[in-house]
Amino acid sequence: MPDDGKKVLTERKKSILKAIVEAHISIGEPVGSKLLTQNKQFNLSSATIRNEMAELEEMGYLEQPHTSAGRIPSESGYRFYVDSLAARYRMTAGEVNELRSLLHAKVMELDEIMAQATRLASVLTNFPALSIKSAPRSIKVVRFEALAIDEYGFVLVMITDAGIVRTRHVRPGFAVTAEEVARLTDVLNACVAGKAAEEITLPAIIEMERQMGGASSLISPVIKCVYDASSEPGAGDLRLEGVDRLLQYPEYYDIERLKKLLNLFERGDDLVNVIENEPATDRTRVIIGRENKVRIMDNSTLIYRSVTVKGRQIGAIGVIGPCRMNYSRVITLINSLTENVSEAMCEPLALPESENKDTGEE
Repeated sequence: MPDDGKKVLTERKKSILKAIVEAHISIGEPVGSKLLTQNKQFNLSSATIRNEMAELEEMGYLEQPHTSAGRIPSESGYRFYVDSLAARYRMTAGEVNELRSLLHAKVMELDEIMAQATRLASVLTNFPALSIKSAPRSIKVVRFEALAIDEYGFVLVMITDAGIVRTRHVRPGFAVTAEEVARLTDVLNACVAGKAAEEITLPAIIEMERQMGGASSLISPVIKCVYDASSEPGAGDLRLEGVDRLLQYPEYYDIERLKKLLNLFERGDDLVNVIENEPATDRTRVIIGRENKVRIMDNSTLIYRSVTVKGRQIGAIGVIGPCRMNYSRVITLINSLTENVSEAMCEPLALPESENKDTGEE
């Protein structure tokens, strides 16, 4: 471990540590003084660099896996790099377009957006990605929009008090006019908006049927949609994408270690607990190696960030990989991804078009 501030890193030591971390991330091998002398940013002899590397090892920032090999960063070296040395990563145009696609996709359900974001996190980082939905809570629909699709169906859009948009494609089994669909929007906003499911009483349902007149039969299937949207089943679940990507990294060539990590993914509970028990923050969390409370992850890094909508935490998205990863790039991608998800969930006026897939047909 580092020497708790007894020896302050000089600017030269910081530069050498940064170069070693980034070289090791790139080549996956121990880094020697010869490689660093080839770096034009150092106008130093090999002997001077070796001395600095030896002192960095003594301070706990580097490790020497073999007596004749170069050095690799320790967990403390990675931590110092992440906290103090990593340069800001500039996303490529392709990465920006991929992330922005979340805002333009014709997807409005929380589950679908989180699933798409998890897949995208894995593809862009080339690591296994995860998403977790926060535990369920009482949900109220605060605004309704009913949009006619054709003569026999319409889309019901429900915006919750957390700013989450949920949609249902309703086909009542009889013809419905555009005027009746418009009246349904007014009736729902007047009688149901802002109420929890248990507050929608039989007298309230009867009153809505009275106001709908000849289209009173619409109320029953619509109220079922409201109950479904308010219950939010399956919240708190863990979703994983791209677990097989671990096989690309030599850190996971040990079959027994890999099996234990895969078992951790399969159970899910320990991983969920790691994220849920971490202090609340609106910044990306980076948990390196033995900083993880789950022993199986002591050679891995977990990077994640909470997804918030109108101040409420609705879940988290992140990646898991070896400690040797491009922290600048991964942190930037996770930051941007979660921001795009939050923005996508706050688009109540981006109403679905007629060609949308059904999201819960009634």
